[in-house]
Amino acid sequence: MKNMLHTDGQRLIEIFLKVLSINALSGYEKPIANYITSFLSESGYRTEKDASRRYTLSDTGNLICKIGTGGDFLIMSHMDTARPTLETKPIIKEDRIVSSGDTVLGVDNRAGVAVLLYMLEKIAKEKIQVKNFTVAFTTCEETTLFGSKYLEIDEAIKKGFIFDSGYRPGNFITSACGAMGFKMKIIGKASHSGIAPERGINSMQAAAKAITKLPLGRIDEETTMNIGILKSGTAVNVVPQFTELEGEVRSFNVAKAEHYFNLLKTIFTDEAENMMARIELESFWDFVPYTVPSDSDVYKEVVSAISKAGLTPTPKISLGGSDANSLNARGIQSINLGIGAQNPHSNDEFIFIEDLIKSADIALALVKKEL
Repeated sequence: MKNMLHTDGQRLIEIFLKVLSINALSGYEKPIANYITSFLSESGYRTEKDASRRYTLSDTGNLICKIGTGGDFLIMSHMDTARPTLETKPIIKEDRIVSSGDTVLGVDNRAGVAVLLYMLEKIAKEKIQVKNFTVAFTTCEETTLFGSKYLEIDEAIKKGFIFDSGYRPGNFITSACGAMGFKMKIIGKASHSGIAPERGINSMQAAAKAITKLPLGRIDEETTMNIGILKSGTAVNVVPQFTELEGEVRSFNVAKAEHYFNLLKTIFTDEAENMMARIELESFWDFVPYTVPSDSDVYKEVVSAISKAGLTPTPKISLGGSDANSLNARGIQSINLGIGAQNPHSNDEFIFIEDLIKSADIALALVKKEL
């Protein structure tokens, strides 16, 4: 199909390969932030760093670039990768870009970064007439979403378009789950496991009994529960006094997530008390669920942009979190668009060249003025 938006695939690939080579994990995004600042400066753009690092503890703030007045909508991608890209060796094949197989490629989310940089460079070079809008590059998406949670943007921003979904272009996420995290310590009593085990209270045993009663895994079509970290014991001859665990409940439904968290709390409290132990428990929302209605402006604009790129708009749901969760929680209706990061975070990660190009087409369609 003819590319009606005239994306220069070769230039886009050049930018993508460059940002892939910059190692910047969550909390250490300064190298990629410096590159983005320099890149945009060469095209005449001015960027600012916000003060979000006070909360994220990153070595840099989020990067913000206003086009015109900054407008009422935001286009965004995150700067961090989940794994190092320092040794990444990208290989360009006929239809895709892959890594050598020894490391992650870094397509999540250097593809999104490349697409937005290409879009901004093209606008400047070709003097394309565009709407007023804001571009942001966020920190710490892969770990806490704190970059987007504490993103400092104008109150005029009411809509967000996030270039970060692993779905292929044309697909877009209109509903995503929330994740309620928890940390727990079970407190028993230490004792010599050979000489006087009966004097101890085995916190690990209490935890094990409780875990067997939990509905771990997929509870239903919109809810999951997981315990991902379990720590206990100090020596093989000591009854473990402390057992610590961390986990999460994910759901599209806040009330349902809270229900299953309360169930977990009840089960662990009962099992601990049965053994004369006790628990300390804290919970927090890593990110809250959202659903963007089909009659909203942001939904309609995504459908229009995807159609202009020659693709079929396809709404999706997701059991993963993204910066879109943070923005929707702040009252900024936002949609996460598919950019085609295949097998994210693995050594088999790749992206179709066509998907890079189509993502750039969609980004340009979102910002171009109607003539």
